[in-house]
Amino acid sequence: MKTLKSILLGLALIITSNFVKADDIAKLTKDYAVNTYIEAVAHGKLEGFAQVLDNGAKFSMMRGSKTLSFSKSEILESMKATKNTDQECKVSTSTIESNGEVAIVKVDLEYDGFTRSNLVTISNTGNGWKITSVHSTFKS
Repeated sequence: MKTLKSILLGLALIITSNFVKADDIAKLTKDYAVNTYIEAVAHGKLEGFAQVLDNGAKFSMMRGSKTLSFSKSEILESMKATKNTDQECKVSTSTIESNGEVAIVKVDLEYDGFTRSNLVTISNTGNGWKITSVHSTFKS
């Protein structure tokens, strides 16, 4: 009888964890990934940000003629410094390309005197839509 109870309890846990995982994957849409990115970079709201970044996500930033590159862990660490800091900028987005596997969205953050343009690549990873790369440039 103990064995039967243990088996049923184990099955119940497996089924519950699969439903929770399915909910997490269903939440990871293109729009959710883009909106979470905007909330993080423009408003310092980091809730869900790590979840929408693919483990191999790459970030690059043009600074003059130099390209700076960062990993997911480096970006998450640097974002902690601006947590809950609302940037004084106007945000606009436009979809450059979108299909069933990948989307490229341009996210512009317009500040007084310059604009930071981000090309955000989002891919359907099989575990939901996740950000796989972000390339940022600055224009005055």
